[in-house]
Amino acid sequence: MTAASPEHAAPETQIVTTWKVACDGDEAGGLGHPRVWLPIPRDTGWVECGYCDKRFVIDRDHAHDDH
Repeated sequence: MTAASPEHAAPETQIVTTWKVACDGDEAGGLGHPRVWLPIPRDTGWVECGYCDKRFVIDRDHAHDDH
């Protein structure tokens, strides 16, 4: 088994352009979860939702602050 095996990958990855994202699990078969706001750390450039494990990755070339 390698470190990049599919069973260890995030269920879904979304490229975003804001440093703060909302996730409500809309891809979870219609059931979803409570909406949460997730700040993306500038040092890592990504964050995972604690409910559904969806990963949000910042597009640093097109990112803008959400102020």
